[in-house]
Amino acid sequence: MDAEEILKGLNSDQRAAVLHDHEKGAQLLILAGAGSGKTSVLTKRIQYRILCGVEPEKILALTFTAKAAAEMRERVQKLFPDAGVRLCTFHSLALHMLKCKIPCEGGAGGERPAYELLDFKKIPVPTEFSEREFSQALSKLKLKVKVSRENLFSDCYGAAVSTKLQPLREAVLESGQVVFEDLIYSAIQLLETNEAARKYFREQWQEILVDEYQDINPSQYRLVKGLLGDRKQLFVVGDDDQAIYGFRGADIGNIERFCEDFKESTQIRLEWNYRSVPNVLYLANDIFKNKPIHLRKMLRAGNLNGSGGNPLYKENRKPEVWVSDNPVEEIQKIVESIRELRLGYDLLWKNFAILVRYNRQRLYYEQALRDYGIPIAGDVVTGAGETENGETAPEVTVEDGVHIETVHASKGLQYAVVYYAGLCEKLTPGECTGDRKARKKQLDEERRLYYVGVTRAEACLFLLYCKCRFWKGKLRRFRRSRFLPRGMTSPAHSAKGWPVVSEKVRNQDSDFKMPVILFKIYVAATVLGYMLMYILTLPFTKPYYGKNFGAWLDHKIQDFSRFCMRRLRVDLTIEDQAQLGKVDWTRPVFIVGNHNSFADIPIVFLAIQKTVGFVAKKSLGRIPFLHFWMHKIGCILVNREKGGAAKAVREAIAERGNAVRVFIFPEGTRSKTGALGSFKSGVFRFACENDAILLPLVIKGSGPVWERRKDWGRRKVNVKVLAPVDVLECRRENEKFDPKVHMLPMVHKMMEDAL
Repeated sequence: MDAEEILKGLNSDQRAAVLHDHEKGAQLLILAGAGSGKTSVLTKRIQYRILCGVEPEKILALTFTAKAAAEMRERVQKLFPDAGVRLCTFHSLALHMLKCKIPCEGGAGGERPAYELLDFKKIPVPTEFSEREFSQALSKLKLKVKVSRENLFSDCYGAAVSTKLQPLREAVLESGQVVFEDLIYSAIQLLETNEAARKYFREQWQEILVDEYQDINPSQYRLVKGLLGDRKQLFVVGDDDQAIYGFRGADIGNIERFCEDFKESTQIRLEWNYRSVPNVLYLANDIFKNKPIHLRKMLRAGNLNGSGGNPLYKENRKPEVWVSDNPVEEIQKIVESIRELRLGYDLLWKNFAILVRYNRQRLYYEQALRDYGIPIAGDVVTGAGETENGETAPEVTVEDGVHIETVHASKGLQYAVVYYAGLCEKLTPGECTGDRKARKKQLDEERRLYYVGVTRAEACLFLLYCKCRFWKGKLRRFRRSRFLPRGMTSPAHSAKGWPVVSEKVRNQDSDFKMPVILFKIYVAATVLGYMLMYILTLPFTKPYYGKNFGAWLDHKIQDFSRFCMRRLRVDLTIEDQAQLGKVDWTRPVFIVGNHNSFADIPIVFLAIQKTVGFVAKKSLGRIPFLHFWMHKIGCILVNREKGGAAKAVREAIAERGNAVRVFIFPEGTRSKTGALGSFKSGVFRFACENDAILLPLVIKGSGPVWERRKDWGRRKVNVKVLAPVDVLECRRENEKFDPKVHMLPMVHKMMEDAL
């Protein structure tokens, strides 16, 4: 077995994570977007390190549920059946640590169980405690601070309170009957107060991996830090956008402060989503458009067929907002939609889910669907008929039924069709209480919960707002949720009256007419004004963002491109964007496309969702403000009349090395008819010289957007991303590989066929 077998199927970001060198890049934080394959990265990282010679017993991987740990263990053992990697929950780890035998200090010989070092008289055993008995014991102490059973052994209390709590702690030490948090605090005490235990456990595990890092609480963070010490071998995966357990004590600050806590650390983003269609991801990305730039992610669809392969995934449906006056109307819409989609696309009942914020909502929808004869996943029913012995058929659990889940319970799951119900104030988001700071903190978590709900959908997402419903014993009216996207409605209806298609609300000025010349003046003025605005703010922006300035620039280029599409009144469709996931962006990448319009530039930015430099005519530098931004994004300006263009491009490429990302129009000029012209060979030679990836795409309909525009009406433009070509692989397969002979005609045909 070699490393390539383990790395097979990974995209470039996943690959970089698995191959991370702690000695060079120190601790690693992986910001893993929803559906980005984080479990695969974790398990392949473990497999890779074992392949590199690390003893399996020296690897510790922590997660939050026994089920997740078992799944990871099963994957690891497919390649290494007898690997003794410790894959466990935090509480399981802490209990294991307390049972370990620690060498006595001072070289006296012998060993003692770790729990004895903490004065436990018996082996700790997690048990349920009596809330009533604990409350009665606390009341006798007459404390002025609130103490919960989970925090009995916490060191957060002052000396006076700790002294009063000592009898309660002694009782636990005497009986050994602990709760789960006692285990964590005891393990922390071992690491922070006992030198022999600290040395033993740090030698025990050479590398530490943590799953769902955004969900760890302060005590779990201290446990990880105590085990790690000042070493660099920490590999954590998390998504701050899915931090939804603040009510359990999870501290999102642990992931937000990672780069401060570990100054030399590295950060990698996993942004290729292999679950949802692009239109669902566009909505998901919009949820956090105002979050801090260094934590912002842009999810991209990485699976050409969707995760299910059903024709439904190919349609790339836009999320729909359904507005109902009452619950009866709403449930009728849901039932009719489920039946139509199930029959129309040959889906199973279990491919559908209704997501809600609160458990009492879940109970309502379960009963409502039962009333319509629709099976509910998880229901226990008696099997029909009798057995051969004449006995009543045993009870069975329904597996192929519609899932009705709270959003919290749905985390980690996915469904082809999702009906996200209760999108109204005081349900989603839930009611926030306390002072202004507390309300903001709760609202931020509610927004993250909404994101989790949205990203459960694979192919179809319906956002449901019901104006009036029974809630807590009363018929109440609800306001539309602040989270619901504006400008989305469902005016088209089927024969039975239910929404089937989502369309954007047409601009209020759709009846207004403008001469083309005035329209172009208006567009040019507003676009140049946009450029100027950010030039003026740049002296303040760059120092503010510091090392994150590049990320800020990438996002602003995307914002600018969307702004251009709005001003140009373009409806842009991007096909097969998942091809981008096949590109190894750590290598030189040359992008090629046909050229019909000046509008092709922002169109390309949106199509590849990355900032790239263009090879362009030097005369473009005369356009006010444009030259400044062309320089910022790494454009290569050449003088075609005087010659020497190839030399200028080669020099620019040499300066950028593996970081080079250049877009070149191989036709050399704009097409006046939209037909694909002949190609110049330059870009193919450059790609061959640099063993690069060549990424072709085709643009249809951009000519009438600007140069051939006849009126100010809306224009439809389509971009299709084609399969990337690995020039290095081509050269390996053909020793006499000539880019002009072998690659140029091949790419030309690919693009011509796509047009």
